[in-house]
Amino acid sequence: MTTLTHPKDALFAGEKGFPVLAACEHFAGSEKLIGKALDLQVEYGPVFDVTCDCEDGAAAGQEREHAAMVARMIASARNQFGRAGARIHDPSHPAWRQDVDIIVGGAGGHLAYITVPKATRYEQVAEVTEYIGQAAKKAGLSRPVPVHVLIETHGALRDVFRIAELPGIEVLDFGLMDFVSGHHGAIPAAAMRSPGQFEHALLARAKADMVAAALANGIVPAHNVCLNLKDADVIAADASRARNEFGFLRMWSIYPAQILPIVNAMRPDFSEVEDAAGILVAAQDADWGPIQYKGELHDRATYRYFWEVLEKAKVTGMTLPAEADQRFFIG
Repeated sequence: MTTLTHPKDALFAGEKGFPVLAACEHFAGSEKLIGKALDLQVEYGPVFDVTCDCEDGAAAGQEREHAAMVARMIASARNQFGRAGARIHDPSHPAWRQDVDIIVGGAGGHLAYITVPKATRYEQVAEVTEYIGQAAKKAGLSRPVPVHVLIETHGALRDVFRIAELPGIEVLDFGLMDFVSGHHGAIPAAAMRSPGQFEHALLARAKADMVAAALANGIVPAHNVCLNLKDADVIAADASRARNEFGFLRMWSIYPAQILPIVNAMRPDFSEVEDAAGILVAAQDADWGPIQYKGELHDRATYRYFWEVLEKAKVTGMTLPAEADQRFFIG
């Protein structure tokens, strides 16, 4: 019996794989809220990641204790899927190295990523990523710790393409509120909400530049929070615009009611998922040679696109056509 070649082997052999990440990243800053988020993750499934926040979560003077709590929660049995990361203090804060040492040292084997906020230039990000790499080696980890970088200052935006070229970076996050504040009133507060956040020229330019830098370097671009905490339609509309108009593949949540509207809005269209399944099953049967599907020619170029559609559908919790699910994800 002929062994069928998996899409990852047939279509991406020898290449850096594009990260397949949950479409939502939920921030929590206290032990109570982190615990609730991890419990929700068990209830919903791993359709969102949990980011344990040291930057805004730690009270002044309590940075060490807070980092220790974060490490303990990430290493705990409540982190069932291993999809909890941590946002450390910014590179100008005296506690950022301490954060890295405590969290990587105490929870490295369970740590999904580290998020770096408020960098103002490429050199800062390079220093932090290098330090995280050294901490991972010191902790005896067999894998690198992925790094997520917030683009929320003029300097980070100026250097965004250089930042995206650094090794080990998995996500670029857009930080809307700090970016707007950094314009000293030139961008109105209304632009922190929709439609201004998508239509103000300076913000549209910044978001498009960051997404372009991320995608050009095999990095996931993540959109900023929605300030509306509970209106599912508003939250979903923001996520849809971010995804469909700017190419963001992930979005932040800061309130539990935001999680599912973001995940649902970021999912691929189901008809496209059905086509992806049909095309890839037929392609696998043809040993990844060209095929016809619904009267159209498909080859490896389109196979790569449709494989990533299936991966995104799977990670957002969609039910896939049974044969494709069995062949590519279960069998």
